[in-house]
Amino acid sequence: MPRLPRLNLIDIPQHIVQVGHNNLPCFFDDEDYQFYLDSLRNAADQYRVDVHAYVLLPNMIQIIATPRVPEGIPSMMQSLGRRYVQFINHRYRRSGTLWAGRYKSSLIDSDAYLLTCYRYVESRPIYLGLADSMADYAWSSFQHHANLALSTVIKDHRLYMALGDTAAARADAYRELFRYRFDRRLLEYIAETIKLGQILGGDVFKDKIEQISNQRVRPLKRGRPRKSAKKKSVAKPAVKGHDKSSSGNQAVKTLCDASNESATDKHTTTLETGV
Repeated sequence: MPRLPRLNLIDIPQHIVQVGHNNLPCFFDDEDYQFYLDSLRNAADQYRVDVHAYVLLPNMIQIIATPRVPEGIPSMMQSLGRRYVQFINHRYRRSGTLWAGRYKSSLIDSDAYLLTCYRYVESRPIYLGLADSMADYAWSSFQHHANLALSTVIKDHRLYMALGDTAAARADAYRELFRYRFDRRLLEYIAETIKLGQILGGDVFKDKIEQISNQRVRPLKRGRPRKSAKKKSVAKPAVKGHDKSSSGNQAVKTLCDASNESATDKHTTTLETGV
């Protein structure tokens, strides 16, 4: 399925993912991780992007952020990627690319999915076996949200701030969100939206985005379009002296054509409804 056009709309959060070239590591020690975070903070400030959550994995980064100006996130990611690659190439005396092409992104319906995306991003180290608990992993925003360590990168979203009146109350409420494991289908849904560049949200949110952007945000249905009017097979009158085998072949052909039309219509309906 082809990727939809990437949208960059101000004041709407995005889930951003960038992977190392051929899934190879792009962080090699603590200094690399820290340099990336420092560069992320500087680029976010420069291009007016609010970073709400992040995780840095050995071969991947994931960020949740809201642009406050047009093209804020593309500018931030371009600046960040260039600066970090130069740092790594100089430090390790290497050359060439570090990332597997452009970053991927997905718009998020905040009210429905934002805090769920926080959990998705910050729990990656656990699912990948990189830490026994999220509090043990130093390179994610969980420590900030759990009130364990203040991050200078993070600008808290209103939905996180609404969890409580104090930092301690917000942290307690936030930890409660992690008491239950993710539903597998929800994990797959989030992963699929970011892979295909689709919108993480319901139909009402997608309608809103289409109105704002004046672009289609839903993938086209697969399969051939439904026929507006079926062609009816009309039996030709028998011709006197006509060869019987020829008439029989014509009848078989007519039945086959009608059967093929019916099978095509049924196949198209299956593809459209998912049944």
